[in-house]
Amino acid sequence: RKWLQIRQATADRPYSRFQLHSTKAAAPPIVSPQIAHRRLVSSKSPPAILPPPPPDPASSSSPETPRADRRPDRGAERAARRNIWRVNHGPPQDSTGSRARDPLFRSRTPPPSSPSPLESRPSPRLHAELVSGTSGFGFDRSTHAMAGFGGNCRLGAVLFFSAWITLAALNRLVRPAPNGCQMTYMYPTYIPIHAPNNVSSDRYGLFLYHEGWKEIDFDERVRKLDGVPVLFIPGNGGSYKQVRSFAAESSRAYQNGPLEPSFYREPSSAFELEDSSLPSQYGRILDWFTVDLEGEHSAMDGRILEEHTEYVVYAIHRILDQYKESHLARSKDGVRSTGNLPSSVMLVGHSMGGFVARAALVHPGLRKSAVETILTLSSPHQYPPVALQPSLGHFFSHVNEEWRNGYKKGVSHTSSPKLSNVVVVSISGGIHDYQIRSRLAALDGIVPSTHGFMVGSSSVKNVWLSMEHQSILWCNQLAVQVAHTLLSMIDPVDRQPFLSSQKRVFVFAKMLQSVVPQSLSWMNHVSGSQSSNFLASDTREAGELQRNDTLFCPPSVLWTSDGLEKDLHIQSNLVTVLAMDGRRRWLDIKKLGSNGRGHFVFVTNLAPCSGVRIHLWPEKHRSSIENEVPASKRIVEVTSKMVHIPAGPAPKQVEPGSQTEQPPPSAFLLLSPEDMNGYNFMTISVASRQTISGRPPPAASMAVGQFFNPVEGTSALSVGRIVHSSYSPEEIFLKEDHPMALTLSFSVSLGLLPVLLSLRTTGCGIKNIGDQIEADKNNLCKLRCFPPVALAWDSVSGIHIIPNIYSETVVVDSSPATWDSHQGAEKTTVLVLADPHCSYKVSLRASLGAATSRFFLLYSSEILGFMIAITLFGLMRQSLAWECDSSVPSILSAIETNLKPKPLMFLCFTPILLFLAFLFFTTQQNPRFGTFLFVTVVCYIVANGFTILVTLSSKLILYVAAILHVFAKRRWQSWEDGAHSPLVRQFLAFSFSFQSLKIVQMIKNNTNIAVAFATITLVCFVHPAIGLGLLLLSHSFHAHSALCSFLGASFRNIAQKKDLYKSKMDNNPILQSKSKPDGLEQLLPMDDSPTAAKSFTDSQLEVFDCRHGIMILHLLATLMFVPSLIAWIQRIGVGQRFPWFVDSALCVGVILHGLLGSQPTASFISFKLPGRRGREVGMSFLYLIGGFYSFISSMALAPYRALYAMAIIGFICFASRILETRGKVRGDTSSRKRHWHRH
Repeated sequence: RKWLQIRQATADRPYSRFQLHSTKAAAPPIVSPQIAHRRLVSSKSPPAILPPPPPDPASSSSPETPRADRRPDRGAERAARRNIWRVNHGPPQDSTGSRARDPLFRSRTPPPSSPSPLESRPSPRLHAELVSGTSGFGFDRSTHAMAGFGGNCRLGAVLFFSAWITLAALNRLVRPAPNGCQMTYMYPTYIPIHAPNNVSSDRYGLFLYHEGWKEIDFDERVRKLDGVPVLFIPGNGGSYKQVRSFAAESSRAYQNGPLEPSFYREPSSAFELEDSSLPSQYGRILDWFTVDLEGEHSAMDGRILEEHTEYVVYAIHRILDQYKESHLARSKDGVRSTGNLPSSVMLVGHSMGGFVARAALVHPGLRKSAVETILTLSSPHQYPPVALQPSLGHFFSHVNEEWRNGYKKGVSHTSSPKLSNVVVVSISGGIHDYQIRSRLAALDGIVPSTHGFMVGSSSVKNVWLSMEHQSILWCNQLAVQVAHTLLSMIDPVDRQPFLSSQKRVFVFAKMLQSVVPQSLSWMNHVSGSQSSNFLASDTREAGELQRNDTLFCPPSVLWTSDGLEKDLHIQSNLVTVLAMDGRRRWLDIKKLGSNGRGHFVFVTNLAPCSGVRIHLWPEKHRSSIENEVPASKRIVEVTSKMVHIPAGPAPKQVEPGSQTEQPPPSAFLLLSPEDMNGYNFMTISVASRQTISGRPPPAASMAVGQFFNPVEGTSALSVGRIVHSSYSPEEIFLKEDHPMALTLSFSVSLGLLPVLLSLRTTGCGIKNIGDQIEADKNNLCKLRCFPPVALAWDSVSGIHIIPNIYSETVVVDSSPATWDSHQGAEKTTVLVLADPHCSYKVSLRASLGAATSRFFLLYSSEILGFMIAITLFGLMRQSLAWECDSSVPSILSAIETNLKPKPLMFLCFTPILLFLAFLFFTTQQNPRFGTFLFVTVVCYIVANGFTILVTLSSKLILYVAAILHVFAKRRWQSWEDGAHSPLVRQFLAFSFSFQSLKIVQMIKNNTNIAVAFATITLVCFVHPAIGLGLLLLSHSFHAHSALCSFLGASFRNIAQKKDLYKSKMDNNPILQSKSKPDGLEQLLPMDDSPTAAKSFTDSQLEVFDCRHGIMILHLLATLMFVPSLIAWIQRIGVGQRFPWFVDSALCVGVILHGLLGSQPTASFISFKLPGRRGREVGMSFLYLIGGFYSFISSMALAPYRALYAMAIIGFICFASRILETRGKVRGDTSSRKRHWHRH
């Protein structure tokens, strides 16, 4: 009673903490809730401070509640006991409504009647919450639960961090990527291949490509088909005309013959073909076919992807049948065919076309052995690039599982596997391909290393470029290499592709892969490179091919000792060649390679074999001819072990001998102590060049060799040093005569945290003479030292070579911190080849801008899944507050509460630890814990920022719409009362008559049934996104209605307070019942009084908060189907199929959740867990489990599985509602519903 007196005395002025805590409150006896409410109503306190009246079990019932709900239940009794406690003893000590701090939540029994004086004191914070039930429109009445300033700071910090990452990433991604590709020119002609009369293919088409500028007869060209068929499959939104670059280069390559022979040793040289050389002329031309898929977006919809697969299967059969028809037509005309009919078609697919090629190979309708070779260009194989639609994820999983089983032997072990003769090679675009990362294009776990591999375009020899997603189709360097690769796949004997899968793999490796990774095998982490896995095959065929291996230069360029001038004996561990002087340099391996300097590196821009040759000698001989040396003391030539690297632009020379810079290196050689074991000497022989006009040859040639110790040139950088370098660069000083090979080992992958690497020349052995200009000194140093070269190695995307590196951002296309990433993908090693004649200052700075762009490219799909998990966690907070009979917080307040340290530790770290434990016990994948944890937490924080932004934006829109509606309603009411226009009256009469129609009344009275019928029909027969969009409109309408009611009550309450204040100031009380009504009363119940304004506004605001939270969740669910909707809109008018069953079923569950779980009264759903006596589990537990499942699914790179959690919650709500209805029919009086104030 004393506490109530204090409340009445301090109602018109700010609350006094001193008065509250200096007053001794006696413990009154416990009274019934109805009596306690009458006491509060009879007091003189303002109406805004009154708590809502407690329910009367005997008489209080809502007209909307069925008769079975009017009986007293246990939930109402518990609510009554809580109200008695609050009235008699004051509010609890904590305003959060948690069970741990409220005595009512600790026990099911009523509290003692004589609490201690400390317990009976009301909390000022809770008192403010009780008094300020509505803190004015536009503000959340649960702001006090956000811990005031601290909660706002948390939200602001998360928003700022997310906005900074987003803007920095966009600033980096919108920049044009550097492109060194050359254009490809062609004269294309596309010949349609008509379908048989019994086959209808009106939507898609099949074409034959012809290169040439002359007009031809299409039918005659089809009749002359006699090549090897190759089918090109375009990707997402691609055109059939994109085949022109590869087809045109194939035609030119067939006419001009193979590429010039290279003397570099390639990774497949140990398994040469039978004749140990490439043919001098290709045996058969390639006939390029292409399918027209109408530019449909196959990456966005699983149904489109399935239809493309079916048509590609048809196109393969049609091509093979067309060859038979052409052969038969030529036979009738008496024309003799030059080759056998093809039995298979080679497939080349770009983007999603590469996955369609693999899907067609496991299609049940494909003929046996119809496809044996597949080449994909920047195609996703592991996961879909937009993993949002469930049916698309299921289709990927099904195809990959079929491929894994296709390489396994059956139960009988007698027949070969289904795909035993199929070879797949994947070429990724590298770091500049923002759509398909190298990790998605990898074949690990799908195709064994003996039947295929993945190579980055920056690792393909003669290409050495990273390219964009579309430029990979027209880049001339790659098109030429691919054309020669496919032509080399044809057996010159039978003029058909090689039957042996091993031979085809070897040809792919010989033509595409570089030997750089194998040359770096002395580096520990590179020794297990994936490029040489298939070379370890010990099959009998591989053994036979290996015997033809040779490391010597061809006889056509074999030198004799007479061609060499006076020998030079090198006494230092550094040897330098500045010109083609025709001399042979001798190096003593035992002497120069002592003191730990057992490794040898050689860098040159001379052509191997024709310009420079390197031999290993057991002892010194006068002759270099191998036949004159006994077999036991044979000389070994290692020239072909030199590795070709792309050379940067060479400096221009005005006249011979006037060069100003050293040319960049084009090849290097690395020899380990094992390679030189048993040999005493090494010779470096340089060819001679004739003089020009009597002058000496220009110093345009260069070669530098050195014996070095790898430990001296190795620098390891920890994660702390790399992060610290973002604002304080790491500096490494290389003095003169430093190791030529500088190894930089980064403990974190440069695919996640790129580094800006800078090399500045500080000296080159030239002393300062007087006032020497720094620019002249730099020119002299460039004349003496060759430009440095950087080689960045990544186990996923391969080698990245950066010539002329003076200041460059080093990035590798790896995907660290994912569940399936191995330990090798978490580190990066950069090998810098710098001239030891010069001293350098090496600066390393972490590029945060590049790191943000890489972060979004790698983990954008995880962020969307985390947003769904965060929203489910917020709904869990709302449901928990409802179950505890406390104020339901807004979704924004719930998100802020979950960002506190303890909830953050539980909601974020618990699923991470569970996921890692599951990986540890079920798979062999063990990602690096520190990096995985850090990246996941950052993704979770960024997802919180995006969720907060979406919540604030939607709330602002709803508030603006509600305010406009309230004012418009008020103006309309005043204008309607004074309107005398017949037109207006006729319009009002028509609207009233329309609303009085029975069908309109039925829809208004059964809104959920109407919405359920419309939405379920749309998701099952039209498109899931349209049905979910209609559900969002329903949520928006209900949230708008509740918010309008809340604002209307708030405005009227403010007006009444002003009138009451005026009456007190003028000592002239006014009668509320005689005040003029306004338009706001149309938004309020007719029997609502000023004394019940607080209860009504609270109830309406809680309805809005719950509707808003569900609306955010279902908005994210709708966004997951928006890409599919875009693809569906593109196909309107060309025939549509019904949505996939899995998509429709999941969306039906989401709709049931939206209709049955959108109001706070849905928290009555509860059940008992096994083994927990007396403890009920409600909706909050379901939301918690759903959030954990969505979190784990996002970490598993399958965010579309979050829809499973929402659908299951919806089906549980539906089942619970059915059980409740059956219980009411049987007369079950037990109900768990909390009283919900509805007037």
